[in-house]
Amino acid sequence: MQKAETVRLAHSRDPRHDRMSVPIPLVERRKIGGLTVHAIQAGGMRLDGGAMFGVVPKPLWEKRIPADARNTIQMCMRCVLIEHPSGLILIDTGAGNKENEKFKHIYEIENEGADGDTLLEDGLREIGVAPADISIVINTHLHFDHAGGNTRNRPDGSLEITFPNATYIVKRGEYEYATHPNERTAASYFDRNYVPLEAADKIEWVSREKEIVKGVRVIPTPGHTPFHQSVLIESGGERAFYFADLTPTHAHLPLPWIMGYDVEPLVTLETKRRILKQAVDENWLVIFEHDASVAWGRVQRDEKAYHLVAEPGQGC
Repeated sequence: MQKAETVRLAHSRDPRHDRMSVPIPLVERRKIGGLTVHAIQAGGMRLDGGAMFGVVPKPLWEKRIPADARNTIQMCMRCVLIEHPSGLILIDTGAGNKENEKFKHIYEIENEGADGDTLLEDGLREIGVAPADISIVINTHLHFDHAGGNTRNRPDGSLEITFPNATYIVKRGEYEYATHPNERTAASYFDRNYVPLEAADKIEWVSREKEIVKGVRVIPTPGHTPFHQSVLIESGGERAFYFADLTPTHAHLPLPWIMGYDVEPLVTLETKRRILKQAVDENWLVIFEHDASVAWGRVQRDEKAYHLVAEPGQGC
């Protein structure tokens, strides 16, 4: 079985990474069968711990991820790049470069990269990939911290599609849900992150489980949003599963540990029950999008709950 390789790139020693909300390293790399997979830190953020853990009491969740004086916890925005024979595939795109300083202060987003780009583009650059090289972008859902990098501001303030040669994989129901928000959901959905894709005919719509290319499959995982999807990667007898917001950090592995942000928490519960059982039964590697310290690992279950067996060199 291939071990993960942590790539501590030159950019990850930038002084900006000393600030609390920018996790390091910038890039981690491993093999899934015959596929090379890169986990890229698209930036850091801090969210309210109570909102992140819903009904779980603070004395319990704070043992897993400590809070600061504002009750916020350290998180990241981890995107994944797959080197696939059919082309480069990017899963989620971070928060992008379009939000103002007030917005970034509220969520303590630190994702600034070089020359007006974000850390996602910096990570791709260090791997040797340009935005124009990406063939497919998979959006797990359309919240600003997952789809904000779909588009970007040019230096003159005009908007462009970040990955101009890519087809964007978007759940049809999620797009309709995002473009018709209500008072509860409007703060997470911004048309500028996805409407330009439809206008440019860059979207491939999906409505159910589907193999996008050989060995890369989107799986419906509703609950966080009604049309949320995750990504299963298969190659050479190995499987890896990108949770996205189904299980955002390793601390969310216990079944009832569900975010307050989830619009259908009881649906999340049943989705987790199904997916985590399969992850254990089939020995999946699982990938966490928002965990600032643990990129991936394997899931085990004892008599009480699911828990993580981290990869060498990663703490949990």
